[in-house]
Amino acid sequence: MAKGKYEYWLTPEGLLKLEGWARDGLTDEQIAQNIGISRSTLNAWKERYSDISDTLKRGKEVVDRKVENALLKRALGYTYNEDKYICVPMDPVEYSEKLAEYMNRYKLDHPEATDDELMLARESFPKVKQVLAERKVKEVVPDTTAQIFWLKNRKRETWADRQNIELSQPIDESIKEMEAYFEQQKESGSGPPVE
Repeated sequence: MAKGKYEYWLTPEGLLKLEGWARDGLTDEQIAQNIGISRSTLNAWKERYSDISDTLKRGKEVVDRKVENALLKRALGYTYNEDKYICVPMDPVEYSEKLAEYMNRYKLDHPEATDDELMLARESFPKVKQVLAERKVKEVVPDTTAQIFWLKNRKRETWADRQNIELSQPIDESIKEMEAYFEQQKESGSGPPVE
């Protein structure tokens, strides 16, 4: 490890970067690469400096919550609006008002603008506006894969693929009972014919 390289990452600025990378969903491997160190060095820093470890955990919690919320939303299904807009000409009064607002804002943002630049800005201002023409409510149906994933992780005891089955007696005793039963059937001749 480069002597003192970790020190920057313990500053408020360094910790903020680490938290942001974790919040953006970067893995420890990617974060280490961004810092310019190996993954094992980052792990050593996390063990040695609780500020680094706590910051990464805090950042990952945010993105983990977002993913959990997205998974739950997908599992339950949801609706959303699909909007269709069309362009229509503005009436002269509305156009004049909007153009005046735009030009005032342009002059504030560009105080050194020449008359030619102001004229170009005026001419580039649109004479149409977008209006909502149609709104459709769309439905995303619940996703069974998301539901299964959620339930297997949240209610493991009920939804796990494997379930523990408790036997009332040891398996060896059950085998002996079955062998005795078949032997009895064989002796009495009431069992299926044996070839």
